[in-house]
Amino acid sequence: MMRTSPAPAPSVASSQPDLFGPMLRTWRRRRGASQLALALQSGVSQRHLSFLESGRARPSREMVVQLTTALDVPLRQRNAMLLAAGFAPAYRETSLAAPELSAVRKAIDHMLRQQEPYPAVVIDRLWNLMQANEAAQAFTLFLFEGPPPPPPPGKPPNLLRWLLDAKALRPKISNWEEVARHLVATTYAEILADGGEPKALAFIEEIMAYPDVPASFRRVRFEERPTPVLTVDYLVGGKAMSVFSTIATLGTPQDVTLQEVRIENFFPADERSDALFKSLAAKG
Repeated sequence: MMRTSPAPAPSVASSQPDLFGPMLRTWRRRRGASQLALALQSGVSQRHLSFLESGRARPSREMVVQLTTALDVPLRQRNAMLLAAGFAPAYRETSLAAPELSAVRKAIDHMLRQQEPYPAVVIDRLWNLMQANEAAQAFTLFLFEGPPPPPPPGKPPNLLRWLLDAKALRPKISNWEEVARHLVATTYAEILADGGEPKALAFIEEIMAYPDVPASFRRVRFEERPTPVLTVDYLVGGKAMSVFSTIATLGTPQDVTLQEVRIENFFPADERSDALFKSLAAKG
C-alpha cells in the first residue's frame, strides 16, 4: 500500500451546511442505493441519514468520511463534501513531482521501462500527458512525422485532443469515428460518474467543439455489440499500424493526484505493427 504525507489536521472551513444534504442524496442515488442500504453499509441509522439529507442534522467530520467511503466517492469529491459540511479537506492533491511521492515515481518509472519496446504514458483523468517512456516518444514522432504541434497556451499535451483534432492525428486514423465515439462517450460517462466536476465538464465542452464531433458521441451505443478490444488503425506515410491499449490505476490511493493518475500501455494488434514498434525502438 502506498502512503502519502499525513492529511492536514481538521479545521472548520467556511460552512455550507445547505449543500451537504443534497450532495449526499445525489451520490447515494448515483450509486443506486436506498437510504436503508446505505445505512446498513455505513453503520448509520436510516433515520439519521434522512435527517442529514434533509438538512435537519449536520454531520461530524468522521460521519462525512464514513458515508463517502461507503459510497466510494472519489477523493476530489470527498473533499468537496467535507467543505460543504464545514470542514477542511482530508485528502491532499500533491504534485507528482513532490518529494513525498518519490517512491510512487520510482514505481511508475519502473512500469514505463518494463513496457519497452512498446509505448507507455502517464496521463491524468482528462487525458493530459504527464510522462512517457522512450517508445512512446518515438511513436509520437512517427505518428506526427516529426514533433507534435504545441498545445494551446497554458495547457499540457493532451491525447484526446490529438485524436480529435483534424490538424493533429485525426486524418491518420482509418477508423476515426469508431475510436472518437468510444473515447468521448466513455470519458463523459466517467466524468458524470465522478460527480461532474466543473473543470472536467468544461474539458468535454471543449473537445465537443471540434468540427464533426457530434453531440451523439457523448452517448454510449448499446445497439452495437462491442469488440473485445478497441484498436486504433493508423495509416502514416503509407505504413499501416493497428494498436490497442490497456489503462492501469494505482491501488488504495490516499491522494487526489494519485487516484486520478492513469498508466496507458500500448500494444501491437498484429505482427506487422509489432515489427514496426520494434523498428521504431531500434532507431531510438
